Amino acid sequence: MDFLAILQSKPVLIGLHLGFAILGIDAFLWLAGMLKEDGGSPRSRIVTALIGTAAFAASWLAGGYYYVTYYGALVRPVIKGGLAPWAHNIIMETKEHVFLFLIPMAATVLFVTLLEKTDLKRLRLRRPAMWLSGTVAALGLLIGAMGFIISAAARWGALS
Repeated sequence: MDFLAILQSKPVLIGLHLGFAILGIDAFLWLAGMLKEDGGSPRSRIVTALIGTAAFAASWLAGGYYYVTYYGALVRPVIKGGLAPWAHNIIMETKEHVFLFLIPMAATVLFVTLLEKTDLKRLRLRRPAMWLSGTVAALGLLIGAMGFIISAAARWGALS
């Protein structure tokens, strides 16, 4: 099996989706702490925001590829025919739509980190950026919990 085939396998795609999401959550939690303490160099804030935004984008790509290639044809029917069809009808649909907000919110934090510290202070954006960064991380955790519910529903569906 070649590397591309391995990369496109179900377990690897799910692992990449989850791993990049965790990296994004961690980056935005770290950034929220830097903004709260008014610490870190401007460069470290930019790099942290860039890593977090790129990680969420990579999670979206891996998850999207998995969704189009495997989930719709293989997993969704198992969930909808199983014990918890609401997991797709409510949780997955909510997850998909909430995630659409995540990358623009992350990019907004990234753009704010590009400002000089004097501009952050003058425009009073440090505190709102801290809260937005924390919100991005919290939404990432919420989406992760939704993914857990969907995975559990797929396992339950396979057992029924």
